[in-house]
Amino acid sequence: MRLATVNVSGSPRVGLVEGELIRLLPAQEGDMVTLIGRGKAEIERLVEASPLDTIPLADAKLMAPIQRFSRDVLCTGWNYWDHFEESRGKREGQDVDKPKAPTFFTKGPNTVIGPCDEIGLDPHISAKWDYEAEVGIVIGKRCRSVSKAEALDYVFGYFLANDVSQRDLQRRHGGQWLKGKSVDKTMPIGPFIVTGDELDVPEITLELTLNGQTMQSAKLKQMAFPIAELVAELSFGMTLEPGDIIITGTPSGIGNAREPAIFLKPGDEMVVSGTGLGQLRNRVVEADLHGTTDIPSMSETK
Repeated sequence: MRLATVNVSGSPRVGLVEGELIRLLPAQEGDMVTLIGRGKAEIERLVEASPLDTIPLADAKLMAPIQRFSRDVLCTGWNYWDHFEESRGKREGQDVDKPKAPTFFTKGPNTVIGPCDEIGLDPHISAKWDYEAEVGIVIGKRCRSVSKAEALDYVFGYFLANDVSQRDLQRRHGGQWLKGKSVDKTMPIGPFIVTGDELDVPEITLELTLNGQTMQSAKLKQMAFPIAELVAELSFGMTLEPGDIIITGTPSGIGNAREPAIFLKPGDEMVVSGTGLGQLRNRVVEADLHGTTDIPSMSETK
């Protein structure tokens, strides 16, 4: 099952992607978070219950699949050892020992934009804008303290993300990542949420190109801590809710670790792809993200 959120006449609608068509689910059945909470079997029942309007996938304005958040985006750091090692000596005195357990942090939900939206770059905020291709997961059922053996039963589906980061803000705030990854309108996600039965998750190839040049490429089986372990560790003593999203870390090849370093600039185009997950295609534009007007909300249409 591949689900998308589509802008239809100015309103978000959830649709089932089938080949080159999107079958729109009845608006009264709720948004993506509501439908995920009802479960895959219920979504399939809704699809079969009555004829549905369709739109061509090629003509659809895809939005971020998750539009409503009950908490920050949950994030994983240093989850590919080659990425951890490539930044040794480049953390400006903030190096740490190799972690023995997953490293977690959060970022604000107003970072989230759609799979083809422009990414605003504000030089007033940061001089070191960087890219990070990631695979994300969506929690499908309320859970707490799940085991690794049962953890994937609570994952509804998978999507792509680009965790655009401001490296100088990371260093300025003691090396912790919240501030350096929470600038508004900077993290595209999507284009779809794909259920695990359609994917060979360990064999997914995750890639990022910058202006046509491959910068990152890895298989998910190279993760330091597999997805089941991430869910088990994060849920330990902490309740996860349907619709919560977790991004699972980036492989090596980030701009900050290159010699010389490569940082994003207006006019750049990034494409993030993943086997069976589609792609994100986003252009970088100069924007005012430090002013007090145009404050984003995930209830707005992107």
